[in-house]
Amino acid sequence: MAEYDASPYVPEDADLAALSSAAAGCRGCPLYADATQTVFGQGEPSASVVLVGEQPGDQEDRQGRPFVGPAGKVLDKAMEEAGIDPADAYVTNAVKHFKFTVSERGKRRIHKQPTLREVAACKPWLYAELERITPRIVVALGATAAKALMGPEFRVTRQRGKLLTPGVSLNGAHVLATVHPSAVLRAGENREEMYAGLVADLRVVADAIG
Repeated sequence: MAEYDASPYVPEDADLAALSSAAAGCRGCPLYADATQTVFGQGEPSASVVLVGEQPGDQEDRQGRPFVGPAGKVLDKAMEEAGIDPADAYVTNAVKHFKFTVSERGKRRIHKQPTLREVAACKPWLYAELERITPRIVVALGATAAKALMGPEFRVTRQRGKLLTPGVSLNGAHVLATVHPSAVLRAGENREEMYAGLVADLRVVADAIG
């Protein structure tokens, strides 16, 4: 079984801009082959908060920027209500390429969850971002991001909304896990309740960073 590992593509001593450029050529796992492009993180290098999602969606893959689709709009609104200044935030994903299947009629690309191997392969990019930014808090949006940061046994449902110390060093940053904004969009009649929970979790972050 071929090894999945992005670390050979991650340059040492590179700033965020150089990391982003290098990530465009990453071949650390097979996901690059079908994706339009690598979608690296975006935001302030001095950000106090880094928000980590699962992977780019269809719109992110086409535009090359994270959280520009429907879930991004939910996140922007929730951050504003929670009191997190977008200028003090950096957004990225645990996996930098869009994984998808094509609908039967071939007109839609449908999100497909990345495997643990694919998430592990992409970790060097995520941790390189966090090392350059040195945030005070890292927000894991959903299970995939939470497991990338806290280990495969972590469960968002049990520990969401709490400031936690990760098992690996993040230069003193705490991790807070919450739902992914896309889960709010899929919540149906429970959408308002789930959205309120997301805002409440982000308020914990806003209060912590002052």
